Amino acid sequence: MRQFQHYIGGEFLDGSAQFESKNPATERVWAMMPEARAEDVNAAVDAAHAAFLSSEWAGMTATARGKLLFRLADLIAENAQVLAEIETRDTGKIIRETSAQIAYVAEYYRYYAGLADKIEGAHLPIDKPDMEVWLRREPVGVVAAIVPWNSQLFLSAVKIGPALAAGCTVVLKASEDAPAPMLEFARLFDQAGFPKGVLNVITGFGDTCGAVLTQHPKIDHIAFTGGPETARHIIRNSADNLASTSLELGGKSPFIVFEDADIESAVNAQISGIFAATGQSCVAGSRLIISHQIKDAFLARLKIKAEAIVIGAPDDMVTEVGPLCTESQVHRAVDLIDASKKAGAKVIAGGRPLDRAGHYFPPTIIDCSNAPEAPCVTSEFFGPVLSVLSFDTEAQALRIANDTAFGLASGVFTKDLARAHRLIRGIRAGIVWVNTYRAVSPMAPFGGTGLSGHGREGGLQAALDYTRTKAVWLRTSDDPIPDPFVMR
Repeated sequence: MRQFQHYIGGEFLDGSAQFESKNPATERVWAMMPEARAEDVNAAVDAAHAAFLSSEWAGMTATARGKLLFRLADLIAENAQVLAEIETRDTGKIIRETSAQIAYVAEYYRYYAGLADKIEGAHLPIDKPDMEVWLRREPVGVVAAIVPWNSQLFLSAVKIGPALAAGCTVVLKASEDAPAPMLEFARLFDQAGFPKGVLNVITGFGDTCGAVLTQHPKIDHIAFTGGPETARHIIRNSADNLASTSLELGGKSPFIVFEDADIESAVNAQISGIFAATGQSCVAGSRLIISHQIKDAFLARLKIKAEAIVIGAPDDMVTEVGPLCTESQVHRAVDLIDASKKAGAKVIAGGRPLDRAGHYFPPTIIDCSNAPEAPCVTSEFFGPVLSVLSFDTEAQALRIANDTAFGLASGVFTKDLARAHRLIRGIRAGIVWVNTYRAVSPMAPFGGTGLSGHGREGGLQAALDYTRTKAVWLRTSDDPIPDPFVMR
């Protein structure tokens, strides 16, 4: 049985306690995880704070920081398969997806490695003739990065990468559900040669670890990915240290298909948008909003493809949908579907957990055209469940798309370019994909509005968000400063 450790101050350490981690495909314990409590959290934050103030890190040039990030990216690429196998075992995500995603994660670190020495200040054309004023961008300080179990190497890269490029130090809290990939990632970080304490990786539970971390007086910024309720706790905790926050909180993303769309392309994108990663994606296109003219034909094709998806062991390369990560997700899906059926929704594919060992739930399609207020339409499943709504006009489609408290992602499928631009303007979301879905890049910002949070990850802006602006005033006149109390 694997025994994992925390990474604090450049050392691998046991936690104050341990807890079991189960393989979601077998429901068997496969590893023991270290559990961080207050003393472990304090040690990690103290190590990050000391590193932030140290000449070894604070005195390092931005170019040198970038070279370390390049080295880390190379190590991730070299060890992608090992990381993928660990993530698959601990989370249940299929090996086909973890392998591809982790290989691409290295590109995020390369992007921020190249950006490290391009975070520039500015000179101001000030309105005082005897003054020179310029702006410096300086690192915000110690960052608490909190990531969920799904896509955790990606979700940590978009925090660690820009934070280190900007010169910050980081305490990363991995989810108590399946933290193994991040604890293994710490070994690669250690090999990359960063000064001790620049990154610290811990895991633990909300009250005894997360709360202690987010209210710690030495934390300057909190970068969180997760659910709105946890985010509310974090905001309350940050009232003590006044840390700034960036929050990425998931969504209930609309996937709009007009009658002129390329149907085969839209069906394939919808399959990917909701059933890839077993639906455990914050950008899952979980609300299909389909033109009434093509609804029946579209759903017939979608149902055939959904029922042909190969469900199986996540470490098998033929598997297309694996188990959900936790048993609680299965129970939540059942409860929401039962409540939606009572509200008038009709299940047309899937709908019940599979009768086998593991947390398996099949791709599910629910027609909610006659039940637009059903719980499955308004609630985030975090599972392979698609809710279907229909429309007759463009205005109706836009109204349905925006009828949500979330605002992370959206998809629009149409061949009408003018219509696409109208939808791009009208949809309230941080991302609009047109005739595609789930495309990401290190260069493109990622984030939402409303209950999907605030702040952006990815792109140049993410690195700037880990800095503060310092205004520097330099008087250029050789004349004495006048006596302020002598009237002239």
